[in-house]
Amino acid sequence: MSAPRQILMIRHGQSAANLDQSIYDRIPDYRIPLTKDGRDQARAAGEKIRRQLDGQKVCVYVSPYLRAYQTLEALDLGDLVEQTMEEPRLREQDWANFQNPAEIADQKELRNAYGHFFYRFREGESGSDVYDRVSSFMETLYRHWARDDYAPNTLLVTHGLTMRLFCMRWFHWSVEYFESLNNPGNAEVRTLVARGGGYALDTAFEQWAPADPGTTVLDASSSTDPQ
Repeated sequence: MSAPRQILMIRHGQSAANLDQSIYDRIPDYRIPLTKDGRDQARAAGEKIRRQLDGQKVCVYVSPYLRAYQTLEALDLGDLVEQTMEEPRLREQDWANFQNPAEIADQKELRNAYGHFFYRFREGESGSDVYDRVSSFMETLYRHWARDDYAPNTLLVTHGLTMRLFCMRWFHWSVEYFESLNNPGNAEVRTLVARGGGYALDTAFEQWAPADPGTTVLDASSSTDPQ
């Protein structure tokens, strides 16, 4: 087949760090587990995904983070899964190794002022770095989709920022439009559905500021240029 019927993406369920960010200074980010509520969220999402698959097989790509694997486990997709592949390029944005919560809070303030796409965390990544690795992952997807025996559906078990950047790359959204979008909630699903020779996003990301996919830095700066 040339491309799947649908490309499903899910953000991991609620993690221990979503409740207590001080956990970052004693547990590596990739080892932070889901909470009980996070597992319940993922189980509920699994019911939705099974309905969407409608008995068809799916090929799964999962971030190597514990909370992503636990989310996939809780989805309980059973024999609908054709193959599961760990994909490090779907990991969370790297912020630091063991993180000092106060320092990260300061850097988040700087990121809010500078812009989420271009600001690079010390010892970590910028959003544009994640965009680059997501772009590389897409090249792998295209090669996999070229196989005759590929499943009719694709599922990415990943993180909120990574989901937004995947869609940004797929739909060629501008940086300014990306900056206007909020992350999906824990265990929320977004689906790219094959339609009319292309794909459409079933549910838009919520926006915190007005913008459209073609908004550029020229548009954003026009209201702040000196007169």
